[in-house]
Amino acid sequence: MAEINVEFWFDYLCPWCYIGKRRFEAALADFDRDEDVRVRWRSYDLHPGESKVPDLTIPRRLERDLGLTRAAAEAAVDQVGALAAEVGLDYRMRDALLVNSFDAHRLTHFAAAAGRDHEVRERLLRAYTGEAANLADHHTLLRLGLEAGLEEDAVRALLDSDDYADSVRTDHREGRRLGVSGVPTAIIDQRFTVGGAQPSAVYLEALQQAALSAAAQ
Repeated sequence: MAEINVEFWFDYLCPWCYIGKRRFEAALADFDRDEDVRVRWRSYDLHPGESKVPDLTIPRRLERDLGLTRAAAEAAVDQVGALAAEVGLDYRMRDALLVNSFDAHRLTHFAAAAGRDHEVRERLLRAYTGEAANLADHHTLLRLGLEAGLEEDAVRALLDSDDYADSVRTDHREGRRLGVSGVPTAIIDQRFTVGGAQPSAVYLEALQQAALSAAAQ
């Protein structure tokens, strides 16, 4: 039977992306053709102009940029954390730092070439949402890369270079070309789009539609 190709755009700085990932994985587990699904995770640079040096936590940024009260800002991130807990994730977003994620994406593309992108993606997502890790800091990225099974010298060389920068930019441009304006966004067989961290049932329905469409061709 024909393969079903899923392209899933995400950014580490988006707490909804980890939730969306888990919900998509739950849908895939319930899909009767899961062995035919090929998933390609693609980088989306949500805040390209963001500094590599953190200044404020996300709640403080919400206060400054949106004019929220401290209580409202903390309630907003706590609400996301409660939804994360429903899919087994432990969020501590009150301490999360909004920084430039470009090098984190470069590391992920490097890991894909080494066959370790799943491990790196999971480690970095968990570090950002649950450990307040600064994903722009090279020492932090090195540590997380090693914990995910990458070789130290290779990670150091990557971070000291601009390798895979074009890969990150290509992913972002391709997403924009296909209409991606935010993340998470899953595009199935370049025909069915699921935007946002939708419930698992929505992802499952899109997979089923793609399967029916492929069978009708």
